[in-house]
Formats: sequence, structure tokens, C-alpha cells
Amino acid sequence: MNVNDFSVVDLFCGIGGLTHGFIKEKFKVDAGIDFDETCKYAFEKNNKSKFFHEDITTLTSEELVSKYTEGKRKILVGCAPCQPFSIYNQKGGKNTKDKLKLKNEKWKLLYSFANLIDEVEPEIISMENVPLLLTFDKGKVFKDFVKRLKDKNYFVTYHIVNAQDYGVPQRRKRLILFGSKHGEVKLIEKTIKKDNYVTVKDAIGHLPPVEDGIAHPKDSIHVARKLTPLNKKRIQASKQGGTWQDWDESLWLECHKKDSGKNFKSVYGRMKWDDVAPTMTTYCIGLSNGRFGHPEQDRAITLREAALIQSFPNNYKFVDPKKEVSNNVIARQIGNAVPVGLGVVVAKSIKNHIKELESN
Repeated sequence: MNVNDFSVVDLFCGIGGLTHGFIKEKFKVDAGIDFDETCKYAFEKNNKSKFFHEDITTLTSEELVSKYTEGKRKILVGCAPCQPFSIYNQKGGKNTKDKLKLKNEKWKLLYSFANLIDEVEPEIISMENVPLLLTFDKGKVFKDFVKRLKDKNYFVTYHIVNAQDYGVPQRRKRLILFGSKHGEVKLIEKTIKKDNYVTVKDAIGHLPPVEDGIAHPKDSIHVARKLTPLNKKRIQASKQGGTWQDWDESLWLECHKKDSGKNFKSVYGRMKWDDVAPTMTTYCIGLSNGRFGHPEQDRAITLREAALIQSFPNNYKFVDPKKEVSNNVIARQIGNAVPVGLGVVVAKSIKNHIKELESN
């Protein structure tokens, strides 16, 4: 038994961060499935795999099975979108109605994932998500998911990992779960020690400088959002790793003058060359949305820089030259992606598991 005996399908595949990690480890990914059709070009162009625009909540087991290579053993992986946790965390579930909506509607994707596992019973599965899944609503959603797997005789293991420990130039904590019919899948050991993290400079320091709002002539996504004159002054007053508190008070926002706003130190901040980046989000090119300022240049990071911080290769193609796509759409795709480096972690862990099975 080896990786060539298996066929992989990636649910919630997006632009292919998880899939690309599997391809780097020589797995055959036959299909990616996602409700966001804008991801089709990047997924197929970079992974030589078929993209299916499908709603996971209505996808049947027969349709899923048809995506695999006939006669191959099945691996199912996926990262169910984690917006439910983010919304709840940020808004606090304003009232009972909001909380019920979150609990009854937003979990559909994870439960749909479990339903497909129930019906198809792939030999190996992996699910990636936010750590808050372990504790949200006293862990009910996560416990339900694990119980469904164990009821189908899967050996389940899970871990909280930080992407920076595996060569991704970013602080990004994630929950990685494995299930196998054959025994426990062991997470690979950390590949990077604390004093040797891949830094922002390692990741993006080689790129040519650009002005805000002007794309590099040889790379259309090496472009940063145009700043207002006021925000230009703010970034010019910002130090590496600093906060808005470094500014003259004339540059402060109204919220900065209130006690409640003094805790939000990362917004409008610059990254540091010699440190890892903060977690990339769907708003990662917005200066006001986090510490997304370039360490030296007076602008927020570009789409290409965000992609590199998400550990996508330099040559990863995001934009169909025949179509016009907004930068906000590309930022959403990049921010939502599983970093390729974490995709490699998942794939290597499963590959090692398969090798163990082969030797037993």
C-alpha cells in the first residue's frame, strides 16, 4: 500500500491550499469541491485537478463517490469554513435569536461533512478548522463530529498546531483532525524551532517595491490597496511592529480616544521583518483591518505578499487572464485558504500513516 493506491477529494477546497500540499507530497487529488465558483481557475490551473461547483449541504454520497478514481482507495479531506466561530466571537451572539441561528444554521457544513463520511466511509479523513471549535457551545459540534466518526469505527486523533512551527511565515493556530479505519494517524513533528521561524523578510523581502494602488508591471497581484491621504500619513508615522499609539494625536481615530478602543493595538500596524506575520484574514490587504502594513514601504501588503505569507509558491496563478476579478475577491480567496505549508503537514502525516500500514 502506498500513496498511488489512493484517490483524494478535497471538500471546501477554495483555491487549493490543502490540495497543493497533497500534490507536493505526490498524492493524486482527483477533485476539489466548493460553493465559491470564483476559486475554479486558481484551483484547476495550479493543481491539475478538477473543480466542482457544488453545495456540500446537498451533495449526495453517489455524487461524491463519482469524483474518485474508480478502484482507488479513498481519502476525504476538507476545511469547513469557520465564519460561524468568527461571527459569534466578534458579535457575541447579540441575542437568543442570533445564537440559535448560529447554532442551527452555521453548523450545517460541518454536519454535512460528517454525513458524507457516514455514507461514503473513506478509509482516511482529515478535517482542518479553528481551535475554537473545541470549546464553542461546550464543544458540542466537535463532539458530535468525533462521535459520528467513532460510530463508523474510525480511529480519531486531533491536535492544535501553529503554522509557524511548520515553516509558514505566520502565526496561525489551527485544529487538525485525522480519522482512519486502520489505526491512529500521528501528526508529524514540528519542522521549525522557535529561534528559526520563517520571517516576513524571508517570505516577501525579495519582491520589488511598489506604490500603493499601482500594480507591478510583471505581476498583476503584486498590488496594494490605494491609501487615502490621511491613511498615508498614518502608515508613514507607523514603526515596524508599532501601534497607532506611535502617532501624533491628530492622526488618531475617534475610537482611539475612548477607553474601549485602546485595546485594538494591531489595526494600522506594521509587520516586522524579523518576525512572522499575523494571521492572514479575508481582509489581509486592508491597513485598518489588522497589522497588515508593510514593514518598510508606506502601504499595506499586496495580494502577492499575502499569498506568500500563506505559503503559496511564487508562481501560483490566481487570476484568469480572460476574466476580470476584483482584488477584494482575491483577498478573500487567499485569506480563506489553508496555508500550503499546513496542507503539506496533513499530507505528510497521512503518507507516514500509509507507510506504517504498508510495513505491518
